[in-house]
Amino acid sequence: MIARIEPLTTTRKLSGPFDYKLPDAPVEVGSVVRIPFGRQALDGVVTGFAAESEVAEERLVAPTAVRPQSVPAELVDCALWMAAEYCSTPARALSLVLPPPGKPRVENWWVRVGEAVDVTARQAAVLARLPGVAGGDLGVLRRLEKLHLVRREERVRRRVPLSMVEPDREVVLTDEQELVLAQLSGSQLLHGVTGSGKTEVYLRAAALVLGEGRGVIVLVPEIALTPQTVARFQARFGDTVALLHSGLSEGERFDEWTRLRRGDARVAVGPRSAVFAPVADLGLIVVDEEHDPSFKHESDPRYDARLVARWRAAYTGAALLCGTATPRPETWRELPRLTLSHRVDGQRLPPVEVKDLRGSHHPLHPDTQRALAEVAAEGRKAIVLLNRRGWSNFLTCRDCGKVWGCPNCDVALVLHRAGGEVACHHCGHHERVPTRCDNCGSTAVARHGAGTERLESELAETLGIPVFRLDADTGAAKDAVPRLLAAFRAAPTGLLVGTQLVAKGHDFPDVALGVVVDADQTLRFPDFRAEERTFALVAQLAGRAGRGDVVPPARVIVQTLTPEASSIAHAARHDAPGFLREELARREALAYPPFADLIRVVCSSAEVGAAGLAAAALVSGMALKEGELLGPAPLFRLRGRERWQLVVKTQRRAEAIAAVGAAVESAALDRAHRAVAFSVDVDPQ
Repeated sequence: MIARIEPLTTTRKLSGPFDYKLPDAPVEVGSVVRIPFGRQALDGVVTGFAAESEVAEERLVAPTAVRPQSVPAELVDCALWMAAEYCSTPARALSLVLPPPGKPRVENWWVRVGEAVDVTARQAAVLARLPGVAGGDLGVLRRLEKLHLVRREERVRRRVPLSMVEPDREVVLTDEQELVLAQLSGSQLLHGVTGSGKTEVYLRAAALVLGEGRGVIVLVPEIALTPQTVARFQARFGDTVALLHSGLSEGERFDEWTRLRRGDARVAVGPRSAVFAPVADLGLIVVDEEHDPSFKHESDPRYDARLVARWRAAYTGAALLCGTATPRPETWRELPRLTLSHRVDGQRLPPVEVKDLRGSHHPLHPDTQRALAEVAAEGRKAIVLLNRRGWSNFLTCRDCGKVWGCPNCDVALVLHRAGGEVACHHCGHHERVPTRCDNCGSTAVARHGAGTERLESELAETLGIPVFRLDADTGAAKDAVPRLLAAFRAAPTGLLVGTQLVAKGHDFPDVALGVVVDADQTLRFPDFRAEERTFALVAQLAGRAGRGDVVPPARVIVQTLTPEASSIAHAARHDAPGFLREELARREALAYPPFADLIRVVCSSAEVGAAGLAAAALVSGMALKEGELLGPAPLFRLRGRERWQLVVKTQRRAEAIAAVGAAVESAALDRAHRAVAFSVDVDPQ
């Protein structure tokens, strides 16, 4: 018997698995081992076993070590499926499901074992505090140990992630919620308007599954932006809930993963990567806010957690529940639907006023300015969405027309006044704000456009109430986002100003006004999903207002240069079914998803011309039997690398994936393209 082991290397030039002798320690599918590989030592994952090898027995070697933590066999199969589905490598996919690094935290625990006789006052005080961990009393405890009055034990202490504490609350289900729970089965879309009680449905469904002795995974867009959802699961199910997300320390992540692997925790809650939680006997996967693009991974393999969730549900026989107020067209068409059409508090969705901004030279419409002034005067709250951070979009010289751009990327630099710099939002390059043009010497440097930083400053100055800004700049520090959201929630009055982060799943009961400053921004992207994203952004922001008993009733203002746009008109009516009917008809006519599949390949290189040549080689070497090949075409330079892309549009997904994967593998092995990096994105977002 030999072990088939996949070495964990990032190169595309090695095709495993490779055969190894069985080590002395027992191994299974999913065991993580240390293996000799050529002249180096690598980690590897056991992916299977065989009775014999094609390699001569005397040439086989055994792993040198076996890690104590292993990957569940189900997740090994999942990784191998992802490698094929996303034109990646088994090693890169397996790296996503590995046990996190780390080890248990072991502490000395002191226990009293004898009666105290003739001890000092301090020794008596220390004895009274036992059992416990030694702090500043280590010397006293060691003297007591010599007197055989205490014993030292080693105990593993769990590192508990910081999370929002919220008491569980008793909820009486609405008739709609009762009906939805009665109809749960298989894979379904839960389409519920904002505030309709989707989270309570998730909780009740999870309780049913846990009662059957099975496990649950709950995926949320971002932990920091959905603290109340996480808190409600912890309040309902206590220590059986484990958190998995990138904001944890190494030790916290190790402990949470280990609790799930051992079965001490049965509910995993987290963003995209929590779809790989080692939950045994999986019975339910919840994907909350399933429309959110953050469920798509941006690095190789570029998996979609929603699709991986479907795979795991099918593999394990678990139910899959995808919930949102603004479903994706793909999900709307493909999954059976359950509906929550009313808010649980009986309140109506807030009316939406669309304001035509054509001809205006101020970022805020006069009616918007008046509405914000009323909120401030009445001591109420508002949320203002502007999906651009920074102070100004770009700088130009009024005399020669120069635009300050990034030296590494073909994009303009954005002004951040608080830091006194202009910065690239792609590669992170930054430099001091120019006072004169280095092209012509002019001091006439003009600022164009407005971002969240400028809007925050102007509103704070004119309205005189607290303004809380939530964007990638203010939320970069650890725990900054939940702290900021908690401060806004606790404030008696104030404005929450920010990018699309302010529209993501927040539940504030006292927001009287919602404002979308530039609803057209997403419409201007050259992307077939532009209408979908605009609808979702406007509808989600509108859903943040009017929750709870807000008097007078809440309202929403949407500013736009295209008030006639279908996505904006439907969002203003809270009409998701109407928008999706139109959007699906448009996509069917153009053969876009869900009526076809897209595969995008990007070639990039620091060498001039190399990426274009590699893209041309891919086109000539791609054996597509069906479908349309678009490109190659140049992309803007990013992080100092030239880029070219091509897109495959097909209705025979598996065959196209195989053809693209074979072409990329062949090109990657060609020394003529050794300076080129290849990136494959199946279902690009």
